[in-house]
Amino acid sequence: QIELRVLAHMANDENMIAAFNSGTDVHRVTASQVFGVPEDEVTSLLRSRAKAVNFGILYGMGAFSLSEDLHISQAKAKQYIASYFAAYPQIDGYLKSVIKDADENGYVTTLLGRRRYIPELSSPNKMVRGFGERVAMNSPIQGSAADIIKIAMINVSARLKNEGLDARVI
Repeated sequence: QIELRVLAHMANDENMIAAFNSGTDVHRVTASQVFGVPEDEVTSLLRSRAKAVNFGILYGMGAFSLSEDLHISQAKAKQYIASYFAAYPQIDGYLKSVIKDADENGYVTTLLGRRRYIPELSSPNKMVRGFGERVAMNSPIQGSAADIIKIAMINVSARLKNEGLDARVI
């Protein structure tokens, strides 16, 4: 769930942050909010669909792809996405601002300042540009998660060495 946690932080979405801080299953909370059912009535199917929506949004998935993944109509997928953004409104604004900034700058950055250039955003081809927009939405989140994991691995490796343990990070 690191990428969803990074998304919650970067978007500063109070609802998703609260879901993580409560210690409950974020996919169950999302299912409750998106599908309008109490948390204790969320079925495994609804949770699975909410998980697909959580990660689909993270990767810039639109209604067509979500409908294909979940085997539902595009209209239902659009409704899920709209309900998601109603439940997590700062995420919608964040993703739109990332695309706008990437379009202006030609790149996105991770929390630690690594850049990913996205030349596809200047393409006249609608499909290529759409790919660039999805990359723009996902790269700061996925890249920041990777940065965090790499720092953790370095710290674990150093601690293993400092404590004289016969182990290493692979």
